[in-house]
Amino acid sequence: MSTAEAHTQHDGANGHSAGGTHVDLRSYLTGFGLAVVLTAIPFYLVMTKAASPSVLLPTILLVGAVQMLVHIKYFLHLNDPENGTWNMMALLLTVIIVFIVLAGTLWVMLELNHNMMPWMFSGDSHQGMQQSMESMPM
Repeated sequence: MSTAEAHTQHDGANGHSAGGTHVDLRSYLTGFGLAVVLTAIPFYLVMTKAASPSVLLPTILLVGAVQMLVHIKYFLHLNDPENGTWNMMALLLTVIIVFIVLAGTLWVMLELNHNMMPWMFSGDSHQGMQQSMESMPM
């Protein structure tokens, strides 16, 4: 059996067409509809001030997590049972890298803020800035 015949049998066995289409238009439209609704919810809550800030942040984070799952399922197609372990490992690596980048960025920015502008933490910013400028070696 040639490679082309094996590929055709593989596609036919999995319900894929010979053209290489792995999902149908309905799947993309469902994902798009869910993504639009999940984007509109936080936008509406923020613009109308419908919720208090203590409720707003957890709600937006939860809706964002659900939207991430929608994108993973409908657009990235990481729900394939044949490659599930590798897909999960790739997703886990991505989450770890994003966490490291965000945590490192916040850490550097806070340290720069603390070390470069100490007068911002005193009561009188003008007086604190003058004292900092006077104490700088020239």
